[in-house]
Amino acid sequence: MNKLTALLLCATSYNLLAQTALLPHTTDWIKDNVFTQGIEGPAVDNKGHLYAVNFKNQGTIGKVIKKDQAQLFITLPKGSIGNGIRFDSHNNMFIADYTGHNILKVDNKTKLVTVFAHNKKMNQPNDIAIMKSGVLFASDPNWSNNTGNLWRIDKDGSTHLLESNMGTTNGIEVSNDQKLLYINESKQRKIWQYDIQKGNTLINKRLLIEFPDFGLDGMRTDIKGNLYVARYGKGVIAKVSPQGKLLKEIQLRGKFPTNIAFGGNNRDQIFITMQKRGAIETIMADYSGAN
Repeated sequence: MNKLTALLLCATSYNLLAQTALLPHTTDWIKDNVFTQGIEGPAVDNKGHLYAVNFKNQGTIGKVIKKDQAQLFITLPKGSIGNGIRFDSHNNMFIADYTGHNILKVDNKTKLVTVFAHNKKMNQPNDIAIMKSGVLFASDPNWSNNTGNLWRIDKDGSTHLLESNMGTTNGIEVSNDQKLLYINESKQRKIWQYDIQKGNTLINKRLLIEFPDFGLDGMRTDIKGNLYVARYGKGVIAKVSPQGKLLKEIQLRGKFPTNIAFGGNNRDQIFITMQKRGAIETIMADYSGAN
């Protein structure tokens, strides 16, 4: 083999590897345009059913029955549009209503939608995390000013401002052991970590990881403490260790993931909502999801 042939073979191998690296590692669970481009807030209840906001029309919640099959679950009150969704241990649904500046609650048995929490000082509740006790944490960005807040909502619906004047707060999650809270700032591309103390107060804020480009959106943790982050605009899910090391990036079919949720028989299937496409992608995880 002469030198030119060897160089050509190396170049060909490199190109093949590069193309392979860019191939999507996910498959479609729900096809394009079943949900609107405002699709967000995937969440799985304790019966294994998957939900997401904005099914066919804004201001709705869709329920995914199985692959390639979804239906309308509820329509929210006029003027409300959901974003993040979480479930408590009783299977009640909580929704971040960013246009109504509320946290909504949907009764498990009656589907009755009520305002669980409201504070006129909230910008627009974006995403929520829930502890096993039922206490909620909410991100609250002000996109026009590139700022944001962090709130706690107790089980009685009372709201408590934990931190203000942050970056554009967005994805938020509680660790499986209930000891850590994570929140990211989309435009600043930073993920912060706090210790959760008795009484659900936060201390010891520190930077977990900072990314050089693209945006950050929804997040979830697995039972090992790894954090899965939707990288908006890059089209990947970043897997980050509890120590803040980027372990890998999962290539998606679309470029604009908004949020993720764990589900499936063993809670080791990741569902990813995709803006622009109005679709849901899926992949199997290494470990089961927390919460």
